[in-house]
Amino acid sequence: MRRSFEAFSRWMHRDPRRQGAAYTPCRRPVVAALGLALLVASCGGGGGGGNAGNVSASSCDASFMTAITAQLPATNALNERANCLELKTSYVPPPGNVLEHNTAGFAKAMCSAVFITGIDPAVAAESLGYFVAPYAARKLVGTPAVDRSKKEVRISIPGGPTLVARHFGSQGCVTLPAGQDDVFFKPVQVTSALPDAATLPWPMGDVLPSDPLPASVDAVRVAQAVNAAFGNAEAYTSAFVVTHKGRIIGERYQEGVGVSTPLESWSMGKSVTATMIGVLINDGVYQLDQPAPIPEWQAQGDGRKQIRISDILRMSSGLRIKAPDDPDFDPNGTYPDHLYYYTGRINAFNYAATRPQQWPPNTVGRYRNTDPVLANYLVRLAVEKRGEDYLSFPQRRVFDKIGIRSMVIETDPYGNFLTQGYDFMSARDWARLGNLYLQDGVWNGERILPEGFVSFVSTVAPAWAADRRPIYGGFFWINGTGALLAPTTAYYMLGAGGQFVVMVPSHDLVVVRMGYSKGERFAASTLNQALGLLTSAVPRVR
Repeated sequence: MRRSFEAFSRWMHRDPRRQGAAYTPCRRPVVAALGLALLVASCGGGGGGGNAGNVSASSCDASFMTAITAQLPATNALNERANCLELKTSYVPPPGNVLEHNTAGFAKAMCSAVFITGIDPAVAAESLGYFVAPYAARKLVGTPAVDRSKKEVRISIPGGPTLVARHFGSQGCVTLPAGQDDVFFKPVQVTSALPDAATLPWPMGDVLPSDPLPASVDAVRVAQAVNAAFGNAEAYTSAFVVTHKGRIIGERYQEGVGVSTPLESWSMGKSVTATMIGVLINDGVYQLDQPAPIPEWQAQGDGRKQIRISDILRMSSGLRIKAPDDPDFDPNGTYPDHLYYYTGRINAFNYAATRPQQWPPNTVGRYRNTDPVLANYLVRLAVEKRGEDYLSFPQRRVFDKIGIRSMVIETDPYGNFLTQGYDFMSARDWARLGNLYLQDGVWNGERILPEGFVSFVSTVAPAWAADRRPIYGGFFWINGTGALLAPTTAYYMLGAGGQFVVMVPSHDLVVVRMGYSKGERFAASTLNQALGLLTSAVPRVR
């Protein structure tokens, strides 16, 4: 049974900024994927705990079944099952001042908007980067000072420190650690080996065919879908691209945004991380079901040695942190680790690798940034072990293969990729990545991703299935509840601020929707209007 779109839409129209200064933002785009009951729950209260249990998974599942609703389990059922499986480990919250963390995020978001996307600072301060810098917190600090000569943004906290985010070329913007005037790595200039996109036909370039659309495509409905994506000005849609059978059939941009403009993409970068892991698996470096070779886990008796690479990709490693999407998340509690990876100005890989286990691996699925950070750690370990340059690896081994030129992957101060959300790419380039997956990981006859990998990322993860939530695969979201107006076989990349790349295999469609944070509460409703039109505008192919 499908959730009521009207109810879903009403929930999405809530303004998160009404919650005031204490508000810690939930991931509204995640919300778009879940269905109403869990959406509300994802921002709800309750506290975490270290409840132990020697209760078997089967007994936990047996009691859990009694609390299942017609579509998704209630929050208390999710928490009860998780508590039943919880291990006896302690939670230690991230250190530091919350306002300082929020201001670090604000400085970084402003720096990236100005020096990567090219957005006016006043517009950026009002419209972008809310996820790491709540709008209410921005009112408590000084006006961002943009220094274009130094390519940095400075924000002062009254009676406190000044936070500095600086642009480091191909590595984007990094907020400097306290007391530091530089990063702890040597920036690398990353350039594409591809010819100018203006000289090559799509998809390896940007030259589009001049012939009309096939007769099987309803051009009128496609145009209506594009109009729907931009129909609500309050959605602040910045880019919309549609491909069918790999061809662009619809496209529009906000004024000032073009086909090559790198846009704030947030957690869609998690799917880029999956892609990098897929490339390494195809190279024979890793296997999906091998224990993850994280150095910090190799001591004798360390239970984390049992965590597999597949568990990490499926957001089911079982490591203990707090995240805004946890069913038991308390917005009035301690600062969430999920955000600390962005704002802590730390070695993110080390922090993730030193988190204790909360549950046995592959038993409980939770949307937490620890897992994509660890996946990036695995990428770095593998690439550097082979004596290759880590910072240029994505461009060399992924992006150049499929025509992507605009991607900027930002790092922490130690040069570690933060593709759990610090990433910028153009809408067309996101469409290229989406088509790589629709083509089963093959591009121009070359297998880039191993056989079966696309099926892996687009199939509901076992731990999420155990929670009766058919919504998450392997760093991709699954349309298992029909929250998006597309077949339940659709899957998608998803990022804060209303960023979507939707793959619809049944119709050979890729739909990219990008926009500003300010309009996120309307993003899903405009996208759904477009999706409904698009799936009727093109024929089913499978």
